[in-house]
Amino acid sequence: MKDMEIRIVHFYPDLMNLYGSHANVKVLRRYLENMGCAVTVRRLLPGDGEPLFSGAEEPDFIFMGAGTERSARAAMEDLARYETDLKSCAQDGTAMLFAGTAMELLGREIREPDGSAYPGMGLANFVTEHMESDMTGDVYGYTELYPEAVVGFMNKSSLIRGVETPLLTRLKLGWGNEKEGGPEGFHQGNVFASELTGPILVKNPRLMETVAEAVLNRRGMRLPDPPPRDTLGWEAYAVTEEQLRLRALE
Repeated sequence: MKDMEIRIVHFYPDLMNLYGSHANVKVLRRYLENMGCAVTVRRLLPGDGEPLFSGAEEPDFIFMGAGTERSARAAMEDLARYETDLKSCAQDGTAMLFAGTAMELLGREIREPDGSAYPGMGLANFVTEHMESDMTGDVYGYTELYPEAVVGFMNKSSLIRGVETPLLTRLKLGWGNEKEGGPEGFHQGNVFASELTGPILVKNPRLMETVAEAVLNRRGMRLPDPPPRDTLGWEAYAVTEEQLRLRALE
């Protein structure tokens, strides 16, 4: 694994960076580098005209963070030219994380309160409906990927309808895709998406390890057994997990 080059593509790091979303890339990069990987991060900006990849240099991880509804719409206008390549990468098993409002762009359509709509990428068949009201609060739930709870904070003004394969299959606290207590996020293959902020990989070191494992597995490698641990990250997670678990029992 030493000196293995890992290529990360970070879509629109300035436009889509609410709630410190860029820290998802930073924590994953640090984790991979601590295992001896040589990690490069390529920032794709709106209108720069660069291809997603050329030749055999496909990305190993693709990320887009949270933005305002207006920023997300502007991002989708530029993202449309990468739609074919992104779908190809997803089918090929490239690890991806779409956090916050970026998750909405994976679906078939985004509908506005005034009745207008614009198309998403169509990587999944769900539809997003923007609302006039906000849904905010802490979230505590579970994924089928591992036994530990997932924690985070939700601040959204949308309902995402028709997700068939959610990332969080059970919520004990907070808002899901369509309702309070309902499933949240999207997961298919190596594509991960969630509207949880935190940032989500910083708040959830086990999820970060899972994403790192997806990156390595596609390159024919596995995490060491036992995997390296971000001690400070796990200590912070333990505090948050206990607080939200107790609240969920109230």
